[in-house]
Amino acid sequence: MSAYKPLVVVGDVLLDEDIEGVSTRLAPDAPAPVVDVTGDQRRPGGAGLAAALATRGGRDVVLVTALGDDPASEAVRRSLRGRVRLVELPLNGTLPVKTRVLAGGRALVRIDRGGGAPGEPDAAVRDTLAQAHAVLVADYGRHTASAVREHLAAVAPKVPVVWDPHLKGDVPVPGARIVTPNAAETMALCRGDGDSLRAFAERGADLAERWRVATVAVTLGERGVLLTRPGAATPMLVPAPYRAEGDACGAGDCFAAATAAALADGALPEEAVQRAVAEAAAFVAAGGAGNPSLWRTPPPDARREVPETDPFVLAEQVRARGGTVVATGGCFDLLHAGHVGLLESARRIGDCLIVCVNSDESVERLKGPGRPLNPLPDRMRVLAGLGSVDAVAVFDGDTPSELLGRLRPDVWVKGGDYSAEDLPEAEVLRGWGGQAVVLPYLDGRSTTLLARRAAEAAAPIRPPGR
Repeated sequence: MSAYKPLVVVGDVLLDEDIEGVSTRLAPDAPAPVVDVTGDQRRPGGAGLAAALATRGGRDVVLVTALGDDPASEAVRRSLRGRVRLVELPLNGTLPVKTRVLAGGRALVRIDRGGGAPGEPDAAVRDTLAQAHAVLVADYGRHTASAVREHLAAVAPKVPVVWDPHLKGDVPVPGARIVTPNAAETMALCRGDGDSLRAFAERGADLAERWRVATVAVTLGERGVLLTRPGAATPMLVPAPYRAEGDACGAGDCFAAATAAALADGALPEEAVQRAVAEAAAFVAAGGAGNPSLWRTPPPDARREVPETDPFVLAEQVRARGGTVVATGGCFDLLHAGHVGLLESARRIGDCLIVCVNSDESVERLKGPGRPLNPLPDRMRVLAGLGSVDAVAVFDGDTPSELLGRLRPDVWVKGGDYSAEDLPEAEVLRGWGGQAVVLPYLDGRSTTLLARRAAEAAAPIRPPGR
């Protein structure tokens, strides 16, 4: 990324502190849990976390925020040093510190201390925003956005501005590209009936019109994100790619930072939100803001849309607990009812199902020119999205024998009307005591037949007599 066109984050930095421990008893003088402390960590929160997350992939990030001379401000500077460039406003007071006490990974209480007001921005703030490739406003209700509002309004017509609002903060500047309120903020800002998707769509569209912004992306947690526009009757719902189990602290910052980064890369709002939803899910699954590795090393580029399951690790884990590893294979070029039935039946045989899929080169050798119809990444994604499939592995040969030798499944499944002993993989399976089996296949279903039908349907109809 060019140092002259950074992503600029504007907003309120906090210092987040987690005191972690275990609790097995109550205090003798009050019905309160006693926490035996096992560790603690401190890290930048608010706009500081958003700025750190925006540096993924080596992106140049500048953070415009208010910092003072207090210990909390110094701790933030140390944590962000080498990650982001700081352009500071003076802070009249002390930096807010939010302390969570956790037992067994669950928060028991949060203690808030400190607070101050940002001073006037100088020319460095104005120049930084004028050079921005994209701007993220991480508003935490501490009025940094208000202090630089005039400069934000000046750049909004020229560069993408993402505004993550707060109920105690300022309203977004007109012309902002995407505003990202969560469900609770949306309900508080715009009254309506219930929490249905229709109700949130109406609120989002109303807010977009009221604020005079291009889009409002309402974050709905596990339900995903609803992208709305002023006056639009039909919103876009971007669901989470998978259910992320973990600490959701900081997920909103991750979503907003990823959205701004995608817009800086030239993505459309719809594309930016899809990328951001995937990154936020991966962030939560990895432990959220409390993940220690987030601050020990530069954060990785997390633009995966689905979490990858290592098939070899999965097989070892299932075997270690005495389970049965089942595998099957094929091209899976156009997934049809025959495939789905086979995979569902295969999964019921054991404790996990690993699908061995032919590479593009292997499919072309077996099926001829023009195949596969779908490239390998698409075929893998479709398979991984099925509830019956636990992992996907790829092989380049005409048979998966070499791959099976590494996976060592207990059962190898194929669909068809032939004997299991005719399968070239059967002898390989016997090497470690495995068994090849054949399952019934639905008649009349095949990728070749489907492709032929599609080609015939697409062929132009000639008039009679020609």
